[in-house]
Amino acid sequence: MNKTQYSYAFVGCSIVFAILLSCFALTTTAKPNLDHHPTVTRVSKMKIQIEVEGSEQPIFATLDSSSSTQDFIKQLPLSLKLSDYASSEKIATLPHKLSTQSASNGYTGQAGDLTYYAPWGNLAIFYKDSDVGYAHGLIFLGKMEDLPKEFLSQSELTVVIRQVKYPSNNE
Repeated sequence: MNKTQYSYAFVGCSIVFAILLSCFALTTTAKPNLDHHPTVTRVSKMKIQIEVEGSEQPIFATLDSSSSTQDFIKQLPLSLKLSDYASSEKIATLPHKLSTQSASNGYTGQAGDLTYYAPWGNLAIFYKDSDVGYAHGLIFLGKMEDLPKEFLSQSELTVVIRQVKYPSNNE
């Protein structure tokens, strides 16, 4: 074999290798990673209803799918006394701590967010964007559809949080 033939053989092998590598990359990225979020097959997004004591209009929120939200849902229905914190959020201690498995290391709270502050075991509902910014240990749970005007006051509030049940197709 001469130099030209070696060059063609090398280029040909390189092309075959690149094609095989591309096919392998496509097959590995095309599969959903169900191991990362084992609850994805059971629940995608879930609605909850937040009733503020003294208000006739319930607020609805959509929860993300995560191990933290699954633990939160298991505690529903909940009646909580929310107190004001940092003039931007309402907080309450949950009866049981939530799982932080696969959760991000932190989050920046925004108006309408339902979050969990793992270091304290608190539910934190933001009615204003956080002045603190990124908070280590803050986990995003979901988002409210509307912001209740009652949250804007500095006073304590009592809320009842329930899971919204949808009728099954068999009913």
